[in-house]
Amino acid sequence: MPALVLPTPEVAVSFRAAMAEFRVEGRGSADDHSMVGHELRTFGSSWGDDAGFRAFVTALRAQSEEDTPRAEDFVPCTTWWYVEGDAYLGRIALRHRLNERLREIGGHIGYDVRPTARRRGHATAMLAAVLPHAADMGIDRALVTCDAANIGSRLVIEHNGGVLEDDRQGMLRYWVPTRPGRATP
Repeated sequence: MPALVLPTPEVAVSFRAAMAEFRVEGRGSADDHSMVGHELRTFGSSWGDDAGFRAFVTALRAQSEEDTPRAEDFVPCTTWWYVEGDAYLGRIALRHRLNERLREIGGHIGYDVRPTARRRGHATAMLAAVLPHAADMGIDRALVTCDAANIGSRLVIEHNGGVLEDDRQGMLRYWVPTRPGRATP
């Protein structure tokens, strides 16, 4: 059964294959502002050997710490990988707080499922699994955004109780309760 785990070198082979799938669909270009795109551009050249991959995992895990150096527009963020055995299925990131940019387009939570694992409920399960972590951080309702054209992501958010706030230039902004049974205002 798939589960969220902190990034680990144990899934390196499958992770590399997933990143190759993302590259095939055009991810990683300069106009890809997703976390997968950022990681492909920033770390992709170091994933080829085990030492480089371990360094990437260490850097990714360190991003959850407040005092870790980061770009000015980045905030502390915990990333989990969704895995089944040694198979990497996707990733989900919980940003510990919002800044101005995240309040507009990024939100608290971002996720990606590798292309060959899509349409199996993984994104819905990942979002459901990370919401209690958000609640533990004091986030009562999480902002989750998606492109208006991304019907799959819209359904993931709505299946997890997301309430649409608005559409900002093609970016839908949903508020998702982080505690079961608590409606969003």
